Amino acid sequence: MITPKKCLTFESMSTNVGLERTLTPLMLWGLGVGYVISGMYFGWNIGLDKGGTLGLGIATFFILIMYITFSLSYSELACAIPKAGGIFDYTSRAYGREVGFIAGMAQWIEFVFAPPAIALGIGAYFHLLHPSIPAMVFSLAAYFLFTTVNILGVKLTAILELGITIIAVAELTLFASITLPHFQLSNVTANAFPHGIPGIFAAIPFAIWFFLGMEGLANVAEETINPQKNITKGFVYSMATLGILAAMTFLSATGVGGWEKVVYDANGNISDSPLPMALAQITGEDSFLYTMLLSIGIFGFVASFNGLLLAAGRTTYEFGKAKQFPELLGRIHPRFKTPHIALIFNMVIGIIALFSGKANEIITISVFGALTMYIFACFVLFKLRNAEPNLERPFRVPFYPVFPIIALVIAVIAILAMAYYNQLLAVIFVSIIAVSYCLYHVFVKQAVPEH
Repeated sequence: MITPKKCLTFESMSTNVGLERTLTPLMLWGLGVGYVISGMYFGWNIGLDKGGTLGLGIATFFILIMYITFSLSYSELACAIPKAGGIFDYTSRAYGREVGFIAGMAQWIEFVFAPPAIALGIGAYFHLLHPSIPAMVFSLAAYFLFTTVNILGVKLTAILELGITIIAVAELTLFASITLPHFQLSNVTANAFPHGIPGIFAAIPFAIWFFLGMEGLANVAEETINPQKNITKGFVYSMATLGILAAMTFLSATGVGGWEKVVYDANGNISDSPLPMALAQITGEDSFLYTMLLSIGIFGFVASFNGLLLAAGRTTYEFGKAKQFPELLGRIHPRFKTPHIALIFNMVIGIIALFSGKANEIITISVFGALTMYIFACFVLFKLRNAEPNLERPFRVPFYPVFPIIALVIAVIAILAMAYYNQLLAVIFVSIIAVSYCLYHVFVKQAVPEH
């Protein structure tokens, strides 16, 4: 049996020289939580419109189980095959590059479409502070600023991400400390199940938004010190933190005045600012505390935005390096050792999506990509356990095969439910995959032999 160390090519060796190993477990925690934490600040509240507190709560419970079992399963793959391409590299190893391309495209859609949704949230929060400036101006500024930060170096990005994440976690804790004294169970239970059981399934993409993106830790494995040990720590510590934050935020926001008051604005439109809406019921919109927490709350968006730009850049870079995308995207900056062209390319795609202005639809497309990737990952884990039993696995998922089976079953149910309730967006997602596969099959596959 050939081990991963013996199948290194000149290309992968040169890549390892280019991507520096600088990330520590603490930095990985900052990235893991940072990728996701904006999901606590907005997006999840759209699920209340679909299912009420009980419908979204039930959906979130099962999605949390999926993420716990999936993150442990994905840790095994990330530690055994610490490559920047994540699921693309894992699936290519198990099923060949053609299937790997499809799995990688699902991951690419997740990571490239999540940032524009977050950028819309950044714009919405800044616009509340500066109503005279259009929200889109702030969204575009965020793209240019943090793409530049990512180009300047992964260590700089990770240090900045850690600091921003700590502030964002502190802000959520402060928000809960202000709102929980006003918590009333009757507010949570009022009109809790407006659409019945169908509301549970309709709320799924917004329950996933609580945790979407944490698997991006696998994409910085090539830049992690001792990845076989530290990637697992990053996944476990991040998941524990996010589970606590999700429950705390959900209850503290809805318990103040009921779920409708953190969903609909004065005009009856769905809001991108649920936490300010909850806080305003206590402090009013003119108080210092409201303005301060609104300002600090922006750090939550920035943490996820910055972190997902990092993960997306590594995904596009790995595609370019493997010649699945134009080879130009696989280059790294000679000074900063970052995939600068891939980052700029992703920014252009993100800005195009940004101008749709529909955060809920962008979120849903990103979630389609995530669930597809999770399903591929579970099958890859099963395949490699059987095909390569001697592959060095510094971490093994506990309770195998129960945990990956649980993750797989929930992911399949979730994606089928999403497709039923979002048929047009499902068609758009499948079309992106299909067109990309056709282009790959015609222009790339014939030119790049399997190896």
